[in-house]
Amino acid sequence: MFEQVFKNIDDILRKDAGCTSELDYTEQTSWLLFLKYLDALEHDKAMEAELGNKAYTNMLEKPYRWVSWAAPRGRDGKIDHNTALTGEDLLTFVNQKLFPYLQGFKAKASNPNTIEYKIGEIFGEIKNKISSGYTLREIIDAIDELRFRSQTEKHELSHLYETKVKNMGNAGRNGGEYYTPRPLIRAIIQVIQPKIGEKIYDGAVGSAGFLCEAYDYLKAQGNLQTKDLTALQTQTFYGKEKKSLAYVIAIMNMILHGIEAPNILHTNTLAENLADIQEKDRMDVILANPPFGGKERKEIQQNFPIRTGETAFLFLQHFIKMLKVGGRAAVVIKNTFLSNTDNASVSLRKLLLESCNVHTILDCPAGTFQGAGVKTVVLFFEKGMRTQKIWFYQLDPNRNLGKTNPLNDSDLAEFAAMRASLAESSKSWNIDVNSINQITFELSVKNPNNAEIVIHRSPIEIINEMAALDAQSDEVLTNIRRLL
Repeated sequence: MFEQVFKNIDDILRKDAGCTSELDYTEQTSWLLFLKYLDALEHDKAMEAELGNKAYTNMLEKPYRWVSWAAPRGRDGKIDHNTALTGEDLLTFVNQKLFPYLQGFKAKASNPNTIEYKIGEIFGEIKNKISSGYTLREIIDAIDELRFRSQTEKHELSHLYETKVKNMGNAGRNGGEYYTPRPLIRAIIQVIQPKIGEKIYDGAVGSAGFLCEAYDYLKAQGNLQTKDLTALQTQTFYGKEKKSLAYVIAIMNMILHGIEAPNILHTNTLAENLADIQEKDRMDVILANPPFGGKERKEIQQNFPIRTGETAFLFLQHFIKMLKVGGRAAVVIKNTFLSNTDNASVSLRKLLLESCNVHTILDCPAGTFQGAGVKTVVLFFEKGMRTQKIWFYQLDPNRNLGKTNPLNDSDLAEFAAMRASLAESSKSWNIDVNSINQITFELSVKNPNNAEIVIHRSPIEIINEMAALDAQSDEVLTNIRRLL
């Protein structure tokens, strides 16, 4: 049923002049889903308070609650369309009253890690793009059918939302930068093996795929005590996101996965000076796919010891600094990082190899990231020990990856299984870091176990072939002269 509701919502949005792409569909669905979720959350908290014989004060004042403006009920429990706003009345209320009211929550919140603060952040960064009040009414009626009561319902909704985010990434424009293929994330997490009690961080959070998958991984461990569940909710997952749409999607994605007030900050991670990062700020685990190809301003570059305009290189410096000694990281980056000869690339490779143990490099095939024509690698490293040996694995699904033929979990099963033994094969090999060029620190992917054998001819063979070709040329010229 939920899947059909999501499909209906997209079909309705396609008819609205204010929404023109999958990015718009996801954004507009997100803020409405969030308000529907808040309604369910408030209902649950009120019920818990009543069972505990305690008073509960709603976060939202009555006129701004879902059941007041979006879905007022009649005696039969169904939406009362005689009192429910629609058309211009609905648009006026949403744009001129609801959004300004919700934006005010940010200033009233006690701290950034509360649901109240998230409300203010979300509605301070996005706007209603649905241009028809009648279209908006149709979508509200559809979303009202969704329920957040049981874990089964939340799980189904989170799965559908992930599909929506994936479609947004496949749609082109800049949607792809928010979406990392979930099979790749799951394989990365299997290698990193985060543990309950550790702090997990993504400074380029996008749609929060890494944090959501890490949450699912830890929840599946079983035998979790109340303190473990509390730690997962409040003291485990941290992220930062610069772009408004991605921030909203990340919050909604984590909420649907079961994290009530995600520790996601809406900020430019790179605006933070590395010198200001203290031990208390550092993380146990870092999982990230930072944006690459971007160019940061000169004042941002001043925050980093290795000056470069390449966004991904700045993020990598940030991640190294943010990692605790003994902490583990997995970072997706363009494969050209391994071989670029510019000063920033060489300096950054040197820093990484000398301050961290880069134990594994996963080489991903073209097409791994939909809409991105670049090849990437995943760097796995642990901070606090110099790199001695690196295990390379060349992922080869034996097919061309694309939108209709994406990466799947089985494609990565061998990588995850072989990683434990660091075994060598036609797809994997080890290199001793002492054997690489100690000036350039080049690490480019050159598989020694799968190289083509080039047979060089002897000098006499080459001379004989040249003489034969000369003889053929003479014969052709002779025939031409005869014709003339």
